[in-house]
Amino acid sequence: MLILRNICLVFVALVFASESLAAATVNGVRVWRAPDHTRLVFDLSKPVSHKVFSLEGPDRLVIDIDDTSLNASTASLDLGKSPITSVRTGKNKQKNLRIVLDLKEAVRPRSFSLSKNEQYGDRLVVDLYDHDKETTKTVEDVTANNNRRDIIIAIDAGHGGEDPGASGPKRIREKQVVLAISRELQKLFDQTPGYKAVLIRSGDYYIPLRTRTSIAHKKRADMFISIHADAFKKSSANGASVFALSRRGATSETARYLAGRENRADLIGGAGSVSLGDKDHMLASVLLDLSMTATLSSSLEVGSEVLKSIGGIARLHKKRVEQAGFVVLKSPDIPSILVETGFISNPTEAKRLASRSYQKKMARSIFQGVNRYFSNNLPVGTLLAAQKAGGGGTYVIARGDTLSGIAVRHNVSVEAILRHNGLKNSRIKVGQRLRIPTS
Repeated sequence: MLILRNICLVFVALVFASESLAAATVNGVRVWRAPDHTRLVFDLSKPVSHKVFSLEGPDRLVIDIDDTSLNASTASLDLGKSPITSVRTGKNKQKNLRIVLDLKEAVRPRSFSLSKNEQYGDRLVVDLYDHDKETTKTVEDVTANNNRRDIIIAIDAGHGGEDPGASGPKRIREKQVVLAISRELQKLFDQTPGYKAVLIRSGDYYIPLRTRTSIAHKKRADMFISIHADAFKKSSANGASVFALSRRGATSETARYLAGRENRADLIGGAGSVSLGDKDHMLASVLLDLSMTATLSSSLEVGSEVLKSIGGIARLHKKRVEQAGFVVLKSPDIPSILVETGFISNPTEAKRLASRSYQKKMARSIFQGVNRYFSNNLPVGTLLAAQKAGGGGTYVIARGDTLSGIAVRHNVSVEAILRHNGLKNSRIKVGQRLRIPTS
């Protein structure tokens, strides 16, 4: 009996040993296009070693993956908007898997491995960065046109690409819902004179958390709004929330849980962190503390206005702005809020969030809150600040405009607009110019 047991143990050990020694397989290949780079994701059966190098004449990128075989097709990959013209596979001299990307032009490659998590197994990620084509704007460019610049609103749709975010009933995904709301919010700001909205993520691709705030800085944003629709452990959890950064940690168990989920998303993107190591420690600490204090105060103020506005269309999870350690809120000089539009894990809220009409309502409520905040906190040198100092200016009616909508955007009443323009009713037509009274 003892001999039989030992034989079984040896057999099991041999099975495990053979599995650990077995070659890895690539079980899937996915491609995502972002504005400045293309991401290739290789789904693996286990961790692998790899190397990447470029070749010229013509431009190619070679990916060698040790002791691995291909168990997936690359024929159906959508390469249309990428710099890749074709994908070839084979073996190199060491009999390892070789993947060759034929390119339209040279790229700057970056590759890294990701360990399995609750959504995916082991992965190899290869990012192909385009060579910089944008010209950096100067302060003079931004403040041109008689110092009457627009107020810049950075709108961050959470997750994206291979990070779908939370999932709800009927396969509704957070990344799709929040992008739809963000696009509606962008329209509202762009239709309002004095505002310009910038989408941090304009399509279905992933952006690392630190990079999201970096994009907002490059665009010289006056406000950063991150849009989410998260899930909780219990499907009964419901209600919309607004978060600002916490200096001392989360203010509730829910806040801790949600912040943890969002911050872990950087493990998907393979992001690095930002260092203040080039500054004198004491100076950096004092400057950061002063800046963060002022920014946090503004974040709480605009968050309160947005929460009040959202309360008009949705149940609130908490009746005050919550605070938590979300990475995307850690900008020392841009007031930043994170809006949880609802719990996608709640069947009732998931159904509403998937509705186009509700997405528009949510976007309008966020817009109204932000607009109320800026009506009392106009940045110096902006068009709106100049209008408030010397009159409300004029507004040209666009398709889809209503008088009540124009009144909301400019924080004045319909009656005030009618009176200011000598109008007897609220009928308006495309191309008509309205003089906007000061609020």
